[in-house]
Amino acid sequence: MSYELDSLPYDYDALEPHISEQVLRWHHDTHHQGYVNGWNGAEESLAENRESHDFSDSAGAIRSVTHNSSGHILHDLFWQNMSPEGGDQPEGELADRIEEDFGSYEAWEGEFSAAASDASGWALLVYDTFSNQLRNVAVDDHDKGAIWGGHPILACDVWEHSYYYDYGPARGDFVENFFDVVDWSEPSARFDQAVSLFE
Repeated sequence: MSYELDSLPYDYDALEPHISEQVLRWHHDTHHQGYVNGWNGAEESLAENRESHDFSDSAGAIRSVTHNSSGHILHDLFWQNMSPEGGDQPEGELADRIEEDFGSYEAWEGEFSAAASDASGWALLVYDTFSNQLRNVAVDDHDKGAIWGGHPILACDVWEHSYYYDYGPARGDFVENFFDVVDWSEPSARFDQAVSLFE
C-alpha cells in the first residue's frame, strides 16, 4: 500500500490573513509531501527486508515509519480542522466535555496555548481512552510525548515552517490566530467517533 497527499480542503489563500497562501503552499506541497514520501520509502524498505530476510537496516526503517506516518497523519488532521468559516467555539457534546474536563472553554484554550508555546512540534487536544477524558498534549517532532490510547481531536502545528514566514518568532501570535480558523465541526466529529468506540 502506498500513501498519497490529499489536496487541501480549501484554496491556498482561503485562510488569509491568518495563514498566508505562500505558507500553505510550502507547508502542504513541500513539507507534508516529504512525510508522505518518507513513509512510502520506509515501508518499501521494510518490505524488501522481509523478502530478503536481511534486517540490518530494519530498525531505522521502523523509526522512519513512526516519524513519517505521524507527520502525515497530524498534518492531515491540521488541514482538516481549519477552514475559512472557523473561529467559533465548539458546541454539543465536545463543548460539554471541554467544560467538564477543563472547567471552561477559556481554561482549555489557555492550557492548549501553553502546550503550543512549549512543544517542538505539535499541540494536540486528544481523547484519552484510558482515563476517558480530554487532554492537551505537547508533542515534540511528531511522536515524542504522545499518550498511548490518546486519539487526536485537534492539532496545531508549531514547527517553525508553519508560522515563521508570517509571524517571525512570535509563535504566540500564530497560535492566537489559529483559533480564528479552527472549524470545530471536524474535531467534534472525531470526538464523537472516539467516544462511540471506547466509552
